[in-house]
This record gives sequence, structure tokens and C-alpha cells, in this order.
Amino acid sequence: MYDMSTRERALALVGQGRSLNSVSKETGVSRAFLRSWQTRIEPLKRAGEPCPRCQGAPGPPGDPAAYAYLLGLYLGDGCINAHRRGVYVLRIMCDNAWPGLIDACEAGIRSARPDNSVSRVKKDGCVAVTAASKHWPCFFPQHGPGKKHERTIALEPWQQEIVHTRSWDFIRGLVHSDGCRITNWTTRLVKGERKLYEYPRYFFTNTSSDISRLFTDALDRVGVEWRQANRRNISIARKASVALMDVHVGAKY
Repeated sequence: MYDMSTRERALALVGQGRSLNSVSKETGVSRAFLRSWQTRIEPLKRAGEPCPRCQGAPGPPGDPAAYAYLLGLYLGDGCINAHRRGVYVLRIMCDNAWPGLIDACEAGIRSARPDNSVSRVKKDGCVAVTAASKHWPCFFPQHGPGKKHERTIALEPWQQEIVHTRSWDFIRGLVHSDGCRITNWTTRLVKGERKLYEYPRYFFTNTSSDISRLFTDALDRVGVEWRQANRRNISIARKASVALMDVHVGAKY
């Protein structure tokens, strides 16, 4: 009666903690089918791709570049919530204005857990890209109670190795979540005539000093000059550094 995309969307909504009644009203799928899919289909999905961190000898995610980007998104606009039966739901909030960013976010999540379904939940002005898995805390050990800026955020050694070798992917994820590329302007007197002068710059804004430090450490590794504009903002305005950022990061899309 229902195609696979309808099943995946309905199960994703249930995986977010929604009641069967509310999911049934939103999707048109009967509660009986939702209960059946929960007991028959979802356990099969979770039994697929093994977690690289749960092996006898834990290893890194299969695609380090995709993981570095996803880690940047998670630290900026992501959260992990416990559901039931040991399942966790990863949510990354993306602005509706950047459809390419939403696609890249979904691709990053699929790269981490290929056998888990990914859903887009529309909200006012944004989209929550979500996926349920027992293993999200394995991928993101920074998960914990409370807001990120109110607790210590530190990378584990295996994450540090990925971020050091994939610094640009990590920077891009952080900028796509909590950064922007803007055009500033000022005026100058040229031969007695005041003229408008425009120049691009990047900003990164985060209230966590730990996350900001991870960002600036990565910038240092790739040779980008930056300055602390204020307690929450990192500014990149030097022409050569902006050019580097344009090559490897670019404006949101």
C-alpha cells in the first residue's frame, strides 16, 4: 500500500519521539502499519552496516573527509537525542536558504551510516536533517547533557587525526553551520572625492570557546590569518586568506 519513501519518512518521524497518532495524521499511514514497520523493518535496518568504532579494534569512519565535514556541522548546529531501546536521533538544523548545504548535510550523514534512512523535517525557516542509529554517540563522543557552550568540547585522538588531515573539510562544515561570507564596505577619499570601497570577509560565530578554538587551530594549520573580533566572532579579512577560503570553502549555496 505504501512506497518505501513513505515508510522511511514515517519511521523517521516515529524515531524522533513522535506519537504514532500524530505521525499517522501527518503521513496518512495507519497506526497498525506504523507498529508493524517498527517491529519488522526498523530492526533489520539497524543490523546492517557495522559501526567502525564498535569493532574489536576501533577504526575511523570509512570516509574521513565526509566525517570531518559532518563533525563541523554537528558541532555548530547538531544535536543527538536518546530515543528508546538504545537508539539515538541525530538532528542537524539547516537554513532553508541553502538547499545545497542541506544536500551536503544529508550526504554526510549517509556516508557515516549508509544503511540508515535520512529524513528532512520541515520547520519554520529551516529543515532538520535527521537519522536514527544506536551508534551516533560512537561517532560523536562530544554528545552529552546540556548545551555545548556550557560544557567542555574536546576531540578524541582518532577525531584529532581526522581533523588534522582533513582540516579544510572540517573548516567547511563549521562555516556552513555557524559561519558566513559577507561583503563589507567603507568609504575613502580619493583625490578629494569620497568613493565606496567593498571587500569580502568571512565570519564564524559560536558561543563555545572550545569550538571556536578548534576552528582557529584548523585555520592556523592551513595558513589562514584570523582575528578575534569579539568574544563570539572570528573574522577573516586579509585578502590572501579570504582567497584561500574562497577556494576551499566558498559562500553557502
